[in-house]
Amino acid sequence: MQGSRLYSSPLQSPAFHQRYMALNLPLHRQQVLSGCQQQQQIAATYAQQQPSAAAYAAAQPTWLSPTAIRRTQSLASGAAAAAAAAAVAGAGGDDGLVDPKPQLITYLAAFFTVRAHAAALQFLEGLSGWRRRWTMVLLCFVAFMLCNMDRVNMSIAVLPMAQQYGWSTQTVGLVQSSFFWGYLLTQVLGGIWADRFGGKLVLGLGVVWWSIATALTPVAAQMGLPALLAARALMGVGEGVAMPAMNNLLSRWVPVAERSRSLSLVYSGMFIGSIAGLALSPSMISAMGWPSVFYIFGCLGVAWYTVWSSKAASTPTDDPVISSAEKAYILANTSVSGKSTRSIPWRKLLSRKEVWAIILCHFCHNWGTFILLTWMPTYYNQVLGCDIFKSGIFSVLPWMTMAISANVGGWIADTLVQRGTSVTAVRKIMQTLGFLGPAFCLTQLQNVHTLPAAVACMMGAQGFDAFSQSGLYSNHQDIGPRYAGVLLGLSNTAGVLAGVLGSLATGYLLAHGTWADVWRVAVILYLVGTVIWNLFATGERIFD
Repeated sequence: MQGSRLYSSPLQSPAFHQRYMALNLPLHRQQVLSGCQQQQQIAATYAQQQPSAAAYAAAQPTWLSPTAIRRTQSLASGAAAAAAAAAVAGAGGDDGLVDPKPQLITYLAAFFTVRAHAAALQFLEGLSGWRRRWTMVLLCFVAFMLCNMDRVNMSIAVLPMAQQYGWSTQTVGLVQSSFFWGYLLTQVLGGIWADRFGGKLVLGLGVVWWSIATALTPVAAQMGLPALLAARALMGVGEGVAMPAMNNLLSRWVPVAERSRSLSLVYSGMFIGSIAGLALSPSMISAMGWPSVFYIFGCLGVAWYTVWSSKAASTPTDDPVISSAEKAYILANTSVSGKSTRSIPWRKLLSRKEVWAIILCHFCHNWGTFILLTWMPTYYNQVLGCDIFKSGIFSVLPWMTMAISANVGGWIADTLVQRGTSVTAVRKIMQTLGFLGPAFCLTQLQNVHTLPAAVACMMGAQGFDAFSQSGLYSNHQDIGPRYAGVLLGLSNTAGVLAGVLGSLATGYLLAHGTWADVWRVAVILYLVGTVIWNLFATGERIFD
């Protein structure tokens, strides 16, 4: 008989499913999954009705044994089923970090979705333990999405602006690069401020600053080119603190084993922001004129800040909401105390070849990345004859690929680390893919002349580029988590310099050469970066 079989999981028992699917349990799905005080109260209520079921459920050391499963099935009828479910939920720890019983929460809740959704419920159960730190990650994700929405809208708006104001190609390059003038100024300062005053304050003020500058861009454009360049530079000042502040926050909030995934998710916010900006801007410009994208996108940042100011904290120790179990887990697995960094050992930082490997490779990486970020719509318009709407739509596809690839790469990297691969090997593998993949795709782009082939090359280049989030961009926290903000500020200064020079060089090359020349320079720098990274980079911690 089926009832006599021993199942390795409750989900494998047909009788279990039949009984639970037939019951109308007075428990909301969220109550079953969360394992919080509300469930404990429910468990106590049902325990009075069915003491045998509740006592048995609370006494089990594990819910994976066949004996426990069979006994649970025998008790799982009528109100006893509710008692068992509630007792298990109530017996769980606050985060599921210490007590093993919450593992059964996923199993008992599976009757809502049957066997096919077991994996999804396991993920939800995991979120109950990650709640506060993933709140921080998601807030940073939205900030970075807004960051790139405000940045790429100029790459679309510059097309009608150039027509209206009679700009040459070199003037367009000047406008595109002006953002990076301000962006360059606050890279190291943003890291110092974040390490000293906390990432919450610095990132929050940065978002408000760049949002106001974005909203003022049309006004500045009407005043003349110098005012527009100043407004874009001021916007860059605000966005310049974002990456160092975020790196500071996540180095204190995210355990090492979750580092690649969290960073990949946050950086994918930039890619999704590019998608949103490139996809929405053409329609908004067509319906309301090019100034509308700056007004509307600028207002979104102010709205984000209202949530950030009430929900975020610089460190777990500063958070009044976080559970003691999750706080202990984070502090034990981040190797960074909640204290601010008062002094920066500049000589020590700048004397290590591993730091210079990050700095130089960040320059090599960002040269190609920023060219694609700022010039892709112009390429589609000039080379392939796309109008402003098509240029925006086709520019979205590579960023969609990047958003997906970044999170896939983060999952691969963290999985390799969890299975015993050294962090150094993982960082080198991921960054090598992040360099050689785009180099190959841009090489092919020199030889294609059709829209589908060009879009495919762009998608491939951006897709491989996203693996850098689990290589170069994770490495600052590997080698010096206490100085993660400053280290990222140093390397991103070089990266921003690449953006400034790359945008200016692209304008010059297009005035005196071809797009093939633009791609060749980017490919050479990708290859140089590959060599430097594999010779000198490390994933080991080298700074206390």
